[in-house]
Amino acid sequence: MSVRIYVGNLPKEIERESLESVFSEHTEEIISVKLISDRKTGKCRGFGFVTVKTDEQADVIVEKFNGFSLEESELKVEKALPRSKTKEEAGESAPTATVTPARRKGKGGSGSGASKGSGGKGSLGDAEVAQPDPRWAQDLAKLKELLAAQTTSS
Repeated sequence: MSVRIYVGNLPKEIERESLESVFSEHTEEIISVKLISDRKTGKCRGFGFVTVKTDEQADVIVEKFNGFSLEESELKVEKALPRSKTKEEAGESAPTATVTPARRKGKGGSGSGASKGSGGKGSLGDAEVAQPDPRWAQDLAKLKELLAAQTTSS
């Protein structure tokens, strides 16, 4: 099983080869080195990942290189956390996801066509959109009452 290691606090001007040379004495343990770069500028975003073969090798590399000085930057090296697949798996509440499509639905821009009635990823049924967020349901009821009172008095 391979283990990903996060390497942070990298200089913006660093190249992949420079990062590989830092870990050169561990080349037989390393599967890959990936430098994360900005799409617009092509420069390093300040972090990257090193993938090693085993958990024990990852512990050794983290212990050895955490705090390592590279081009006047002190590296932050630790085991990478696994990526979460969806917001629900990450512990975020689903009602936040229902608010965004409802707002986009009424807009008439170039991006509104993809979310309308396609039935694909990102589209929500009417029942899901109509349900208020339970955290705000009480405030929503008060606002509806105030709005109703304003429209009847006009």
